[in-house]
Amino acid sequence: MQTGSFQWMKSLNKSTILNMVRVHGPISRAEIAKLTKLTPPTVTNIVNELLQDGLIVESNLGESTGGRKPIMLRINASRFYVIGVYARLERLDAAVAHLDGRMVHQCAQELPLQMDQSAFMEALKAIVKEALAMAGADGQPVLGIGVGVRGLVNPRLGELVFAPHFNLKHVPIKTMLEETCQLPVEVENDVRAMALAESWFGQGKELDNFVTVYAGAGIGSGIILKNELYQGVSYGAGEIGHTTIDIAGPLCRCGNKGCLEAHASTPALVKRARNMMEGGRKSVLHEMVQGKLSQLTEEHLFVALKQGDELAREIFVYAGECLGIGLANLINIFNPLRIIVNGSLTRAGACLMEPLAHTVKKHALSSSANNLSITVSDLGNRAALIGAYTQVLRKIFAPSA
Repeated sequence: MQTGSFQWMKSLNKSTILNMVRVHGPISRAEIAKLTKLTPPTVTNIVNELLQDGLIVESNLGESTGGRKPIMLRINASRFYVIGVYARLERLDAAVAHLDGRMVHQCAQELPLQMDQSAFMEALKAIVKEALAMAGADGQPVLGIGVGVRGLVNPRLGELVFAPHFNLKHVPIKTMLEETCQLPVEVENDVRAMALAESWFGQGKELDNFVTVYAGAGIGSGIILKNELYQGVSYGAGEIGHTTIDIAGPLCRCGNKGCLEAHASTPALVKRARNMMEGGRKSVLHEMVQGKLSQLTEEHLFVALKQGDELAREIFVYAGECLGIGLANLINIFNPLRIIVNGSLTRAGACLMEPLAHTVKKHALSSSANNLSITVSDLGNRAALIGAYTQVLRKIFAPSA
């Protein structure tokens, strides 16, 4: 047997019991032994360690099965904090949360449009320090920091490999933050972080297999297979936005033509609306931008849709159809139980989701789509931030994941 393997097994049993209390608590020691198939003495010893560490507490007495009433155990959720940071194009958001995922504090910081690696990391360090100060003011220890960032991420190294929106490459986020804060740091792509959030706290909580799709300024997906986040061999899994839906379509920022993102992302939809208006289509959008079509934004499209503008309606129907094609391809490959849609495009409501569902039904194999549900996320714009600190919770409660 390898050196240290006894210690590894002890740690594995410890995390198994801790997670059992998280999922099933309040729970008795006897129930833990029964569910984990660990011996009662092993459970008792590890529970005592967890009680000493302050990670669990004894709560009320349980129902008696003939003898003494058992003492129940639950997670000491408010004893410790975790921190999450979401790095997107225009700003950083940070949250301090309890071990049960409840946010306690939040803060934000605007980012300049043009940044180099040094400026990005200084901004990241500053917001983490602000979050740590909030936790420190409460006197609560922080167990770790999770970062969700838009772009290609190597979570094993904690490196932002490439972020086209930031124009950054090979940023060692984990190394630099750990040196500054002296705390463990986890880093993940923002949409994969959203999938973790859905798995722990959202509509994927009870599901073994589902996909989260983000549709907004970019389009991406996070894939949960057999309760685990699927990252891919080179950590590029989920890039549904760069799957081709029309080989003769418009040029995408990735260099290919006809990508889903080049058709249905919000910048692509704004460009499509602008082209239609330049071609003579009437719309209230003309008045909104006072004829200056270069100033058209996605917000204008949503306002026009709310006012019943036909051009805006056509734009979002088109987006739904394009997304439907992309999701049908994804469904035919992964056969998930559910697809959870998030991102600013969901603000279009039925105008987006109805043509999306219709297109999926038309193009996905019935054998894969029959038991599938497509829903809009309940976590909304908090999903990536929740997912950021869920990375830390996963390391605490399920370190082998």
